[in-house]
Amino acid sequence: IVLTGGDDRLWKTWGFPDGNILLTGEGHTDWLSGCCFRPSGTQLVTSSGDTTVRIWDLSRRGCILTLRGHSRAVRGCSWHSCGDFVASASMDGTSKIWDVNSERCRYTLRGHEDSVNSIEFLPFSSTVLTSSADRTLSLWDVRTVSRL
Repeated sequence: IVLTGGDDRLWKTWGFPDGNILLTGEGHTDWLSGCCFRPSGTQLVTSSGDTTVRIWDLSRRGCILTLRGHSRAVRGCSWHSCGDFVASASMDGTSKIWDVNSERCRYTLRGHEDSVNSIEFLPFSSTVLTSSADRTLSLWDVRTVSRL
């Protein structure tokens, strides 16, 4: 199964090798910039130009949580390997770590001088890697909200 998102504001799961569309999700009001399966495979996260991050339940075929807090488009998203946290990167120059269980922002990472374009958790760690339009990469320890 492959997951895609695009300018049409939709995410889609595709079965391979046939290439059939298995599921489609709608709800964002602007382009999708990122999408990622939860490690358990039962949910996914999407990021969008509409400034939101959304959690989707595949069995319910719908959005179960909308995370708001960025002031500009969200450029990317990533699940932590434990499945309890989501990271987002935004054109507002910040990244956020969201606690999915409490449905709130746990930390805001500030330090880039321009848009944060991507974010990834390093597997099985509390470290996040961000890349920015300011032409820098940063490693962050999300336990202390500091750059490494």
